[in-house]
Amino acid sequence: MLKISGFTLAVAMTLGASVQAQPQTQAPADSNTPTPTFRVNVVSRTTKAVSYRHRSGATKINFQGTDLMPAAAGEAKVESKRGALEIEVEFSGLDRPTSFGNEYLTYVLWAISPEGRPVNIGEVLVGENHRSKLDVTTDLQAFALIVTAEPYYAVRRPSNLVVLENSIRSDTVGSTEAVEAKYELIDRGGYIPTGYKFDPVILNAKLPLEFFEARNAVRIAQSAGAERYAATSYQKAVSQMDEADALATGRHENKKSLVALSREVVQTAEDAREIAVKHIDEERAEAERRAGSHREAAATDRANAESRRRADAEAATDDAVRQRKEADRQNLDAQAAAQQAAGAQADAERDRNDARQKQQSAEADSDRNRAAAASSDNQLQQAIQDREDLRARLLQQFNLILETRDTARGLVVNMSDVLFDSGKYTLRPLAREKLAKISGIVLAYPSLRLAVEGNTDSVGTEAFNQDLSEKRAEGVRGYLTQQGIPETSTTSAGFGKTRPIASNDTSEGRQQNRRVELVVSGEVIGTKIVSIVVQPVASATSPQ
Repeated sequence: MLKISGFTLAVAMTLGASVQAQPQTQAPADSNTPTPTFRVNVVSRTTKAVSYRHRSGATKINFQGTDLMPAAAGEAKVESKRGALEIEVEFSGLDRPTSFGNEYLTYVLWAISPEGRPVNIGEVLVGENHRSKLDVTTDLQAFALIVTAEPYYAVRRPSNLVVLENSIRSDTVGSTEAVEAKYELIDRGGYIPTGYKFDPVILNAKLPLEFFEARNAVRIAQSAGAERYAATSYQKAVSQMDEADALATGRHENKKSLVALSREVVQTAEDAREIAVKHIDEERAEAERRAGSHREAAATDRANAESRRRADAEAATDDAVRQRKEADRQNLDAQAAAQQAAGAQADAERDRNDARQKQQSAEADSDRNRAAAASSDNQLQQAIQDREDLRARLLQQFNLILETRDTARGLVVNMSDVLFDSGKYTLRPLAREKLAKISGIVLAYPSLRLAVEGNTDSVGTEAFNQDLSEKRAEGVRGYLTQQGIPETSTTSAGFGKTRPIASNDTSEGRQQNRRVELVVSGEVIGTKIVSIVVQPVASATSPQ
């Protein structure tokens, strides 16, 4: 099995569990042009892949729905053929892709190589009963399979709306070589430029889905700047779209012809979008090169000016040295004349020296006392700063695992009820994985204390809610002690429905109230600090 971890972008970024990728803005070179800007966000994902290679016979893998679509599932048969691998796959539980946004009309099956190269191997069309079948091939020998929601079938890079990932079965046949791979995902909304209003797609049941994908492709190409940077290809796509519109609005439209023409529009528009993106990147690179040249020239000018300034300063210094030497000569003459008077003043000078030494000694003692006091203050301030730094660091680390906020009670780590089986207190695998990460952090600081508190919404009897909240809190505490955290450092309590943080009149409010909170405290992290905003890994909502 191959382990694939996605985490890269064409900017410098430190790898590690404590880093959360931020949206990056890509802008054209000329700021005076109306060309839109786009957001590309890197999403960190972990999935498994199989090194099938060339062999006889077939093997099977499963598909498992992600947090975006947990009800989705599937099964695939992978069989070696001459020069390629044949994949027969069937999916179930697929919702309509438009639930993620008006621009998403279809699903695409991707093969991800161990080097992170995504290959679009087929469109997944949702049929009756939310099911879909697909027969495709790929020349890759080692790959992972994922399904993403997309605006049209011919995209060249997957969006981050990953709804299905392959799941390795116990009878799956493949090598066990571990490989690290990186691949980029387009953030939700990445197809819509900043400031661009994407008009909603009104689906007509009488028209094929390919027609609306064609509309999407043309509008996305336009928003990407294709009208300016790939005019020939874009105008061809527009012309083809006009033909498709004519077919769609005709009295006797030919559905097969409309589907074929629509798919041709999608391919032409996608080519135009790619050309535009490439030209924008080239313009930006050229602008950066010119800016670099200008900065280099400015630096040269500053260096020359500094050289001239130094030369002038050295000349002025030479004049000052000459004047000083002349003054020294005159002083020697004056000193010779004053030597006779110096003898009479010697005794008085010794007295003044003695007094001056005593004063200097007293001042030195005072300076040492002030230095000692300052050192003590500095040590106290450093201790306070160390606690604040640790608290901020723990807040950031916990937030990467689960939503965490800083309060006067301590750092409150929030576990939504999606991490428990519905209406039960058993922990799901994802919950155990997140708690194991929390434990690994807490174990590094033995003096930390953890209070586990269970809460529910107002649905159900008071006795049931109280019992469920206590059992969930104790279940979390028990798992933490299994991970090595001393029992003496933890407590658990259930509060039932008595401590809501939102209104129980709405499903959203009840979802927020169903939670288990870990209150992390201790002298080692001091008092409350200003919270650092770090987005935790997203999780799907679920009923209690």
